[in-house]
Amino acid sequence: MRYFFAVLSLIFSLNLVAHEAHTEKVASKLAISVALDSAGKLWRASVQDGFVQVDVSADLGKTFNKSVKLNVAAQKIGADGEARPKIAIAPEGNIYVTWTQMLNKPFTGYVWFARSINGGKSFEKPIIVHQDRAEITHRFDALNVSADGNITVTWVDKRDLIAAQASGKKYDGAAIYYAVSADKGVSFQSEKKLADSSCECCRIVTTNKPDGTTVVLWRHVFEGSERDHNIAEIPKTDVKPEPHRATFGHWKIDGCPHHGAALASGGEAENWWGYHMAYFDGNDTNPGLYYSRMDGVAWASSPAKKFGNNKNQAGHPALLSLSSQKNEEQVWLVWREVEAKNTKIMGMFSDNGGRNWNDAKILATTLVKADYPQLISYGKQVYLSWNTLNGYQLILLN
Repeated sequence: MRYFFAVLSLIFSLNLVAHEAHTEKVASKLAISVALDSAGKLWRASVQDGFVQVDVSADLGKTFNKSVKLNVAAQKIGADGEARPKIAIAPEGNIYVTWTQMLNKPFTGYVWFARSINGGKSFEKPIIVHQDRAEITHRFDALNVSADGNITVTWVDKRDLIAAQASGKKYDGAAIYYAVSADKGVSFQSEKKLADSSCECCRIVTTNKPDGTTVVLWRHVFEGSERDHNIAEIPKTDVKPEPHRATFGHWKIDGCPHHGAALASGGEAENWWGYHMAYFDGNDTNPGLYYSRMDGVAWASSPAKKFGNNKNQAGHPALLSLSSQKNEEQVWLVWREVEAKNTKIMGMFSDNGGRNWNDAKILATTLVKADYPQLISYGKQVYLSWNTLNGYQLILLN
């Protein structure tokens, strides 16, 4: 840990990335997740006084009804920085929520899941997703619901690190594990490992191919402690996953950046081609935010395009892709910047699948503490979701 902060100090002295500002933690009451259902109702998951709670808005976030608590007893819940409760709406209308309960030992946790099958009026008793109950790291959960209704929960897990240490073997980072529910959340199959040597505390992001396959992107610890990104499909059969290196900044840092990526599927149905990716890279020569495309068949990344003002601590991007009525792929990209005491959400738009982008513009600002931006859609309408100490905002972008 001392070495980690020494590295940060050196980066400051070289006028590179203001890394501590990039990793400034969001207060638990600001770290939320949202989802829109088929009727246009906005569902929100948040944390208050040790309880995960869900409320709903029928007027696009202007007002919310009384919240429903999900956990039976108060917990210490991971809800700051890159961690937060997650919420998703299934095709038939079920509401799913995951969160991480922090345990007594440092950096340990359990990943919980709860569901509502009556339109959010109540939630069933929560369950722990993983069968491994050791007091170790099971944290930074990601929740994915595919069009066929399958639920995939992915998380950072340190069981393999601990096993390696016990046998005197070297092991870098943590691992990515996942569990799948094929019965709408009644139960989860035994967890499986997606990859070794993930970064320890960056958010995981997921999307789906047109056939429903869940795809996972995470920051990885490559040889020499290079903190780039890996991408992998979660197998639908009992075959070994095949991770592919997705970014090539070759950022060497002996510590976790607390800075996950954004991911969106590119194209729809027969026009699907791969993935949009946005991420922070702290490489010595040109640190900052980058965007690139990943060919989903050849597993080759396009040259990375830099965006955002790194002097304003540009970070924590979000991506969303939709096909227009003319079958042109439209992509929205947003991120957060901080200038003096002014926190801004910046945005760019592409109408040709990310090949070209319009100029970045300010979408929202605040002088108070604020969460990271999120993008959600309802039909062809795209919204920026942003939570600040002054209140919640849902801003139409198109």
